Formats: sequence, C-alpha cells, structure tokens
Amino acid sequence: MSIFSKIVSGEIKAHVVAETVEFLAFCDVQPLTMGHVLVIPKIETDYIFDMDEDQYVGLWMFAKIVAKGLKVAFPCTKIGVSVVGLEVPHAHIHLIPINNVSDMNFSKAKLNPTQEELADAATKIKEALLEQ
Repeated sequence: MSIFSKIVSGEIKAHVVAETVEFLAFCDVQPLTMGHVLVIPKIETDYIFDMDEDQYVGLWMFAKIVAKGLKVAFPCTKIGVSVVGLEVPHAHIHLIPINNVSDMNFSKAKLNPTQEELADAATKIKEALLEQ
C-alpha cells in the first residue's frame, strides 16, 4: 500500500484541498513553492498511463478544477503541471504555482513548511474553490 493510499484511507493525515468519490487533492508536504498540490486517483495505480481511460480523463478534469482554485489562492503566472511517477508508486499529478520555469526544478531544495502553514495553504485553496 502506497503512502497515498494510506492518505486516502485516513491512516495518514493530509491537508486535503478537494475530494470527490474518485479523486483527492492535497498539499505536498515538501513543496517546490507554497501551494504545491498533489492530485491522485483514490484507486492505487502505479503508472498514470496504466489507468483506464475514464479514470485518466477524470483525473485530469479534476486537476483542472483544482488548478483554477489554486491560481486564485496563490496568484502566479501559471500553474505548472508535472507527472514524474518515480517517487511514489501511485499515479499523481503535481500542480505547482509558478512564475518562472525554475520554480518547477525538482532537484532544487524543497520548502519545509510547518503543519500550520500547510493548513493555511489548504484553507486558502478550499476557499478559492468554493468561490468558483
């Protein structure tokens, strides 16, 4: 069971920003920029391209909704999107508020926000999503 499946089951706490029956979005605990969110399917699939078509399309539609709220909550030039798939064996999309391409550099030092800062970020994103 992946760490993301443990988040889905409630075994591990996360700062959830959006949820449906099939998908979950939550704050990355080691974000590249504040507001960095992970979007996952609740059903564990290691490789994003192994997802069935409906799940795959649904994941991207859910990510699009979350990205719109994220951009309001964390004003930026764009929301960067990345699917790396090596660090956790559970398909996921990174949504990252960016102002330049270097904001998407996964090899740079990541932020180390407090639980309170992550909770505040999640609240801002949830509120922005409610305004849509």
